[in-house]
Amino acid sequence: MKIVDVKLGMLRVPLVTPFKTALRTVEAVEDVVVMLETDTGHIGYGNAPATAVITGDTHGSVIEAVRTVFTPLLLEQNVADLNRLTRRIQGAMINNTSAKAAVEIALYDLFAQSYKTPLYRLLGGGDNSLTTDITISVDYIDKMVADAESAVERGFEILKLKVGKDIGLDIERIKAVFAAVKGRALLRLDANQGWSPKQAVLAIRGLEEAGVLLELVEQPVKANNLEGMRYIAERVRTPIMADESVFGPREVMHVIDRRAADIINIKLMKTGGISNALKIADIADLHDLECMVGCMLETSIGVSAAAHMAAAKAPVVSKLDLDVPSLCKFDPVVGGAAYKDADIILNETPGLGIEKIEGLQLLA
Repeated sequence: MKIVDVKLGMLRVPLVTPFKTALRTVEAVEDVVVMLETDTGHIGYGNAPATAVITGDTHGSVIEAVRTVFTPLLLEQNVADLNRLTRRIQGAMINNTSAKAAVEIALYDLFAQSYKTPLYRLLGGGDNSLTTDITISVDYIDKMVADAESAVERGFEILKLKVGKDIGLDIERIKAVFAAVKGRALLRLDANQGWSPKQAVLAIRGLEEAGVLLELVEQPVKANNLEGMRYIAERVRTPIMADESVFGPREVMHVIDRRAADIINIKLMKTGGISNALKIADIADLHDLECMVGCMLETSIGVSAAAHMAAAKAPVVSKLDLDVPSLCKFDPVVGGAAYKDADIILNETPGLGIEKIEGLQLLA
């Protein structure tokens, strides 16, 4: 199975409600879609959103990287040479992790298709039934409480609250949501780098003393402040999770060396795709660290790839934050994994199981 063409498209899917964090507000999911076509007629799909404030990638940079750097490396190459091709992708340019992820996801999709098996089975097997949390965007207290109660009514038992804009108001938001869903849902906090180390300790300790139970607090301080992360982790009981602090295997080792976090959040758009995500999970496993597999604001193409990887790497991957399909007004992907509120059912068809993508606009 040889790659004979690389095509690009744009895909836009509106969100049910705006996605608001300490870093940005987004109205719709917008992906660059990569399609690797083979001489056997198979197509591998991958995707990348623009997340400039986190990865530095824009739609334009992803498109340019795929066209000018990765396409020449892939044309006429045999899909069976997966490890060699992923090494070439990772070594072809620095950074540009979302572009790398889009290409790698499509490549892994094809690789699993060549063996006529779903991707998660090719990566090691596991349970094809998964459960995700759902994100509650930072907003007015009444809106966050209403959104949380609505999510619980839909069957979500884990809520991830976005905070980090105003620490005093954040604490009130958290207490109000906790009171509304106590006994019905677990709470995770994501400050998106919005607090200082001392603010984080003050806030988390205050919540602990007030009886607010939190499963974890994600990335409370700036990504490069590992000393700040350690400062917090040493002073609170609630587990601290590293997200933006960890892109690849090297950053995981830095976090481990500094004892800066209890949990690692793996996202394909940060790692540059599946190959490094697998390495991170293995490193974490060796050091008895839990992992979450999360996502940026991408469509179910990339979310499904992350879910397949997560299933294959259980139990070290013990938490999922793969809720974007549930945040969208519709899923444009036909075939593949099925998303119903908190439940994700992986496909048993080859690869990612994608049959077609509705509303995809091909780029010339």
